[in-house]
Amino acid sequence: MTTLISVPLEESSRTVRGVCPHDCPDTCSMVIRTEGGKAVHLRGDPDQPFTKGFLCQKVSRYLERTYHKDRLLFPKRRIGPKGSGQFERISWEEALTEIVSRLKTIAQSSDGPQAILPYSYAGTMGKLQEASIDRRFFHAIGASLLDRTICATAGVAGCDITLGTRAVTDPFLTENCLHIINWGSNTAVTNSHMWVRMVEAQKRGAKIITIDPYKTPTAARSDEWLAIRPGTDAALGLAMMHVAFAEGLEDKDYLRQYALGEGQLRERVGQWSPDRAEAITGIPAEKIRCLVRDHATARPALIRLNYGLQRHGGGGMAVRTITCIPAVLGTWRDAGGGAFMSSSKAFNLLGSDKFCRHDLIPPNTRTINMSSLAEALAGKTSQGAPLSPAVKALVVYNSNPAAVCPDQNKVISGLKREDLFTVVLEHFQTDTADYADIVLPATTQLEHWDVHSSYGHFMVQLNEPAIAPLGESRPNTEIFRDLSRRWGLSKDLWDNSDKDLIREVLSNTPNITIEKLLAEGPQRLDLPNPYVPFAKGGFGTPSGKCEFYSARMDEMGLDPLPGYTPPHEDPHNSDGRYPLQMVCPPEPSFLNSSFANIDALVKAAGGPKLRIHPVDAQNRGIVHEAPVRVFNDRGTFEARALVEETISPGVVVSHGVWWNKHTNDGVNVNCTTSSRLTDLGGGATFFDNLVQVETLSK
Repeated sequence: MTTLISVPLEESSRTVRGVCPHDCPDTCSMVIRTEGGKAVHLRGDPDQPFTKGFLCQKVSRYLERTYHKDRLLFPKRRIGPKGSGQFERISWEEALTEIVSRLKTIAQSSDGPQAILPYSYAGTMGKLQEASIDRRFFHAIGASLLDRTICATAGVAGCDITLGTRAVTDPFLTENCLHIINWGSNTAVTNSHMWVRMVEAQKRGAKIITIDPYKTPTAARSDEWLAIRPGTDAALGLAMMHVAFAEGLEDKDYLRQYALGEGQLRERVGQWSPDRAEAITGIPAEKIRCLVRDHATARPALIRLNYGLQRHGGGGMAVRTITCIPAVLGTWRDAGGGAFMSSSKAFNLLGSDKFCRHDLIPPNTRTINMSSLAEALAGKTSQGAPLSPAVKALVVYNSNPAAVCPDQNKVISGLKREDLFTVVLEHFQTDTADYADIVLPATTQLEHWDVHSSYGHFMVQLNEPAIAPLGESRPNTEIFRDLSRRWGLSKDLWDNSDKDLIREVLSNTPNITIEKLLAEGPQRLDLPNPYVPFAKGGFGTPSGKCEFYSARMDEMGLDPLPGYTPPHEDPHNSDGRYPLQMVCPPEPSFLNSSFANIDALVKAAGGPKLRIHPVDAQNRGIVHEAPVRVFNDRGTFEARALVEETISPGVVVSHGVWWNKHTNDGVNVNCTTSSRLTDLGGGATFFDNLVQVETLSK
């Protein structure tokens, strides 16, 4: 293993290790070479055993992002109308003084500190820059809490009910599998290093099946693509278990020892024949039978389920249902087999309760769901009741809500409120930054310390700054230290260095230290090898078993068994005005809205597009490459039609997330998406969206 020596930033030539900070399970290790204080070369770290030295097309251009001509380098104050992007340069002293003064005025008013709302997500997934001093600051001043739901909470809830933890197996062992199902997972694009292992398994004779409404690059490279109707995944899962029990494919011994509620589950899935599921999912009954037979007999067998299948009204129940399948078939027994959604719970790092100081949260502090920002800024709760106090201040970091939030037009209407004081920490003048009162320049990953876990493998990794911060940019940690000091908060909350914070994060892992990470690079968690967590039960549920029947669900007045919840916007139960189901997966050239201003990646993406089946196109007089209008009651956006059989009739696909300011019509796909929430976990329902499409007259 190559040893990288930590040397001062001002050295003429140095090489350091970094970590990709973006919201991706791969969490790639990078090696950065600098000369004269400037980063001149960036590559994947060949010594990282999971990512093995290659980076995706986005992160391979991270130097372009860091040194982009439009980087924010100085604090700014708005001088024009909200949304105009008119700002003047100010000093840090002016910016911090105004922020603290305005926030304190709100906190000390009759509205109180809960009128202040922090809004952040995973623009960086480092333990320090994502969630550390910032959380302590907002907890200590009594601000509203943010329920960070926009990505994965429905699936998390579904997993926790069934398994008591995340669905996880050892991703290093994927290449040993003989049957692999990618379920709602475009693994080749969004988890490329696991895909490499899947391809290796395929070369050894494994069969890869992809279940997805859209023929993604993963589906195109699989042995078979099953085009499921959006939002019907639970119906397929129930039918698969029906086949398993009907044909004697279940693992009776595993069920007897490690599952709870087998009898109730048998009765429930007995109602879900493959023929019934075919009518709902669009997948032929015989294909469902073959899928189960192959998955039960070709072992190890793995289901890679991802976040796409949970972004609809029944998303939580869908994940709950699918995660029952490995217990029914006993595939948890095999190294590499079972189901994988996230490895995040395997990390024994210092918990966020202690690190983020949840003990500081005042009693009865309200929580606002980030997926309901449109309602919150309009003075309403997720359920539509009056929100009191109203949100009077919004502090945005690691997110771009004007582009990424559902029901975009209502979000932007809220951001335009003159009585809303908005602060944005950013690298660029994003759509959200255009509505800010104060914009603060944040550092990129090459300019600050951080430490990373992963939700796609088991490596702990250190990010060492390669260069000094550009311009006057500052790390999130430093910005919130300054705000905490000026507010007068206790020094024990903020008066420690980023290296001290890293040591605090690692305090539960004595075998992994900052010194060891600096000297030796990424370190694997101290887990058994091979890691087969549920081979002999050991689930995190109250019973310690895989809970087909959940007493907790029953106590909440919810269905205690796996079931099927139709989409909120179901074309079978609509008035017909909007007959097409639209899904909006991420544009492969972008990562949500990050990288959407890098010229080469924008060119590769080719502008907003809408994939539409030839039958639906013909019925609307739409020809290939024609401009179209996509619309519903929430909004309308323009795109270029791609007429192709990569989707089923009745389904359309539009990739996101474009910056609004970079589109012809000043909006993106999220002007049509709904802010209704999932059945479990309060998650976003981006893929639960009925639209109509028509040719665009110019």
